[in-house]
Parts: sequence; structure tokens; C-alpha cells
Amino acid sequence: MNTQTSTARDPLFQPYQLKHLTLKNRLMISSHEPAYPEDGMPKDRYRAYHVERARAGVGLTMTAGSASVSRDSPPVFNNILAWKDEVVDWMKALTDECHDHDCAVMIQLTHLGRRTRWDKGDWLPVVSPGHEREPSHKAFPKKAEDWDIARLVADYASAAQRMQAAGLDGIELQAYGHLMDQFWSPLTNDLDGPYGGPSLDNRLRFTFDVLRKIREACGPDFIVGVRYTGDEDLAGGLTNEDGLEISRRLKDSGLVDFLNVVKGHIDTDAGLTDVIPVQGMRSAPHLDFAGEIRKATAFPTFHAAKIQDVATARHAIGSGKLDLVGMTRAHMADPHIVAKIQRGDEARIRPCVGANYCLDRIYQGGMALCVHNPSTGRELEQPHEIARAEKPRKIVVIGAGPAGLEAARVAAARGHDVVVHEAANHPGGQIRLTAQTERRREMIQIIDWRVAECDRAGVRFHYNSFAGPEDVLADGPDAVIIATGGLPHTEVLESGNDLVVSAWDILSGDVAPGENVLIYDDAGDYPALQAAERIAKTGARVEIVTRDRNIVSEVMAMSLTPSLRILQDHDVTFTPTWRVDAVRRDGNQVVATLGSDYGAFTRERRVDQVVVNHGTRPLDDLYFDLREGSSNRGEVDHEALIVGRPQTVTRNPDGRYQLFRIGDAVAARNTHAAIYDALRLVRTL
Repeated sequence: MNTQTSTARDPLFQPYQLKHLTLKNRLMISSHEPAYPEDGMPKDRYRAYHVERARAGVGLTMTAGSASVSRDSPPVFNNILAWKDEVVDWMKALTDECHDHDCAVMIQLTHLGRRTRWDKGDWLPVVSPGHEREPSHKAFPKKAEDWDIARLVADYASAAQRMQAAGLDGIELQAYGHLMDQFWSPLTNDLDGPYGGPSLDNRLRFTFDVLRKIREACGPDFIVGVRYTGDEDLAGGLTNEDGLEISRRLKDSGLVDFLNVVKGHIDTDAGLTDVIPVQGMRSAPHLDFAGEIRKATAFPTFHAAKIQDVATARHAIGSGKLDLVGMTRAHMADPHIVAKIQRGDEARIRPCVGANYCLDRIYQGGMALCVHNPSTGRELEQPHEIARAEKPRKIVVIGAGPAGLEAARVAAARGHDVVVHEAANHPGGQIRLTAQTERRREMIQIIDWRVAECDRAGVRFHYNSFAGPEDVLADGPDAVIIATGGLPHTEVLESGNDLVVSAWDILSGDVAPGENVLIYDDAGDYPALQAAERIAKTGARVEIVTRDRNIVSEVMAMSLTPSLRILQDHDVTFTPTWRVDAVRRDGNQVVATLGSDYGAFTRERRVDQVVVNHGTRPLDDLYFDLREGSSNRGEVDHEALIVGRPQTVTRNPDGRYQLFRIGDAVAARNTHAAIYDALRLVRTL
């Protein structure tokens, strides 16, 4: 295949002229904050993340989501502080490296307005054009005074000057959910006078004051765009017609060089999830809407919202709906999308499965990580490319779940001879179980991609192989990796453990749902949620009981939203702060006794089925059977694991093989942890 010829005809690889800037292709990474800054600065980790994608060929990377322009806009998670002069040198280093790979760099600037908290940063009052509290962040804002508006306009311009001094190609102003949009929306602007009231002219005045001040400070050539909602999709909020009018005014002002369009509102978890859709929701739901803006304005239009695959991105450009298409979460899953297309390896792109582990983590105070690419955000210590080993070895992997498949993939990429034994007749482990639920179906791509990569590398699979020690040793391994996962643990009650079933039993179909079901969720993760959905859809009455203060505490806000819609629609009852202590049979029903950690309180529930979700216990018999014959007796040098050195522990000089276990065969964790276990262990074997 002549890839150069094929990409020459590909809409995604047509150059794009944005003012004086020529972008080499139409693929961009839209503004987002992975929460990698240190002390508000985009230091080495942050820079390496963006440079990796630039090196792989993306045309434009948009940093920050969003960088704060003022001290009274403290980040809720770890954002860049554009109000600090020291940001210039850090942004220059990032920009210069990206420019070395012919990748343009911009940054999104913002003032969060009410979308933050007063108890962050310098403990300054939250400021907004009204006193209305944002449901997500729960701070009651101060209503902006004239002197607030004047200083905020100046802060935007100063931040823009810093970015220009750092050599960036341009900036983008964030105007959905943040301060600018709070001025725009009738729902949040309660000001009188020139910046408020029913007049759209007045509500847009702050934005145009900012734009004019930036032009005064940075000149006419510096590229400036706005990312905004063209329809809040809220009663009383900005309408589609308002969005079109705002789009025209931005274009006609002569102050703006591009529009970056979204649809919806982000003041609630549910609203945010509709703007940035997650797994089980429709792909590219706002693409046609963005296309309407472009058609109405004939102006450079960008957009990103669950555009996960190259075919959809190609359609977005080829159909004329967009000028640049954002594949942001897709590039978190695979930063080398552009390079793979160019070399004819489009089929090998690691898919974004929409699990939203990336975004959900930052909203919980962590850093963004991809559910199945543990190198993302760890580019410095866990490079995306696997180095070949100096000497090939024989590696035997037991288990073809996500951990085992990742171990096999990485070992094969190292050049080793790899054999995988799997007790089931197919790969997948717990992923295959979770993917049986319609809303989580995309998860199976985690397995499919790894199996395809293993097949290409010549990994041999033995299915229906419940391997014992003799089977493993017959393969003559240099290293054995136990990735056998775990089994549900339901023996958590004082009595009546024999009367309950596991969430796995429901998901697998091994046990039919009852008509009146109590789910005791003592793990807070997906199996309880999925079991509840499956049971509720049969028309059964369902109650979820958890001793936690919140339901399903390990499933984070955005990923929880689609499930809550289903469960609320089916009148599922949520009962936090209670535990199930015992179950007894009473005729053809069972009675669950509930207890509380907050006092000597008890309650009873009479139901026909109790489902328990209490995680898994390691399936580790084979590991212990093999341990004594191994050279390391199963020991892992944690320091070597963390810093990327080979495992050299020797506890048994007569041992014929190294032995390791990973994933839930060690302890119940999540998919990312299982895959990360495998990657960082095996890349040094």
C-alpha cells in the first residue's frame, strides 16, 4: 500500500490555513487538563505528554483545560496558572519541542467564575455575574462589581501576553460553563447595567471587552479563538438561535480567528456528561450541530465530543462539517494515531473505549490516566514504545484477561517466545463479563486489541487449558506470569452466606434475577451497578444497600450518570450508610438484617433475592504451587519495578524460572491497575 498516496487523498491530511498559520493536517487535540502540572506549571511530565503526540504527527495540540488568568479563579484540580510570570519559560519549553515536530501549540485561557470554590488557592470569594450557586462546585459567588470586571479584563490580556511571549501560536478563550458563559447566559447573569439584563449585547459585552484588550496587548496577528456552547439545552438558558447569533457576532467582530463549538451545560454531573459523552452514549452526538454553526458562519470551526475513531473524524472533515476535528481522549488511548494512519497501520490504533477513567480521575482530584494505556501521563518512566530485549526468553502467561494479555503483548514486543494458557474457551476475563452489559459493551475492545496485537506477534494461545504445574513446566519457561484473576467473594455476612448470590452470577446469566431484590454493595464498583441495571430492566423491585456514605463510591461521577438515569427511571431505591449483617430464610423468601456503623440500629428487608458485591479474592493456587520451584520464590523488587530496572531477586539458586503474579491474582483492583502491573513488570523482562 502506498501510504503517501492514500494520505494525500485523505481529508484528515489536507493542510489547513488558519490566518498566517499552516497546519499540516486536520487532527487536533482539543484543550483539556490532564492535571499533570506541578505548582501550576507545565513541567516535565506535562511537556512530555504533549510532545509525544506532537512527535507522532498531530497538527495542533491545545494545552490546558483551562489555564487560570486570575488569582480568584483557583483551579479545582491541578491546572496551569497563567497569571504567574514564571509560566512563560515552561510554556516556551513545551512549545519549542512541539514546534520541532511541526506541531502548532495553543492554550485555553479562562476565569472559572462560579465553577470553583472559595476554599481553594488564596481563599478569595468566588466571583460571577450573579449569586446563583453552581450545583457541581457548590460555592455561592459574589456578584461582580465594576472594579472586578475591569481587573478581570486586564488579567485576560496579561495572560494572553505571557502566552505570546512563550511563542505559542495562539490562544482559546473558554466560554462554556466558565465566567464568560456565566455573563452570556440569562440563567446566571443577574447584573443590571451595561453587562447584564435581557440584552444579548450587554451579556456579550464582557467577552468583547476581553477580546479588544487582548488585541491591544497582542496585536492583530496573534491567533485568538473562543470555545463556547451554542445551545445550553436548558430551559431559560441560551438557545440554538442565541448560539447562532453569538457565532455570527464573534465572526463579524473581527476579533476572533476561529470558533470551537460545544452543546449543552456543565454545571451538573449529568450536564457535563452530555457535553462530553462517555461509554454507552452515542458517538459524536454534537457533530451535526457544530456543522450547522460552520454552515451559518462560513468561519473556521473546530469541535470535539466523543469522536473516538478515525472514520468519524474523517467524515467530519470530508463532509465539510468541521475545519479541525478534535480526537482528544482517543489520543490519550493512543498518541500515535496520526503516525499509524500514515504508515498504513490504522487497524492497529489502540481504541478509546469511552471508559472516561481519564476525566473522572481529575474530577476526583487525581491525574488523568487512560483505562488501558498506562503509558499515558507516564511518558517519562513508561514510554509508549517497547524496547526489544537483548536476549529472547520463553515466557508463559497463565490467564488471558486484561493483565495476562498485556503481559503477553509486551513480552512479544520485547522479542520473547510467549505462550498463554486460558481456562475458558475465549479471552477476556472480567472484561468479557462486564462487556455483556449493553452500556459497557465498548470495554471488549480492550481485549480485542490485545489479542490482535498478540496474534501479529506470534503469541500462542491455549484455550480450555486449566493449566497445572506440570503443564507450565512442560513449556520450559524462563519466566512464568500468573494472571489468573480472582473469584467473587460473598462470605461477608455473620450468617446466611449460603443464601446469597454474587453480582457475577447475575451478569453472567447463571442466576435469574428475582422479583424483589436487595443488592448489598460492599465494594462500590461496576458489578453492583451493572447487576442493578440488569435486574431493574426485568421490572423487578431493586434496592441497593451500601455501608458507604455514597452509592457505588468507586464509580466516578461522569461514568455514573448514564447508570443513574436507568436506575432512577426504574425506581431503584438507594440506601447508603447501612450494611447487611445476616440473611435468613422465611418460607419462599429471605429476610436481610441491616446494621449501621453509626449506632446499634437494625432494620429488616423481606425480599426473594440478596445479591452481594464484595470484590474478588485471588485465584492463586497455581502461583503457590509454583513458588518453591522458582528462582525468586515469587518476590518482586518494588524499587526496581517502580524505576524500571529488571527483576533480579534470587531466593532459590536452583530455581529454573522466575515467577510473578499480576492483576487481581494479587489483589482486587481495577482494569488500569491490572494492565499497569503487566506493562511495568514485563517491559524489563
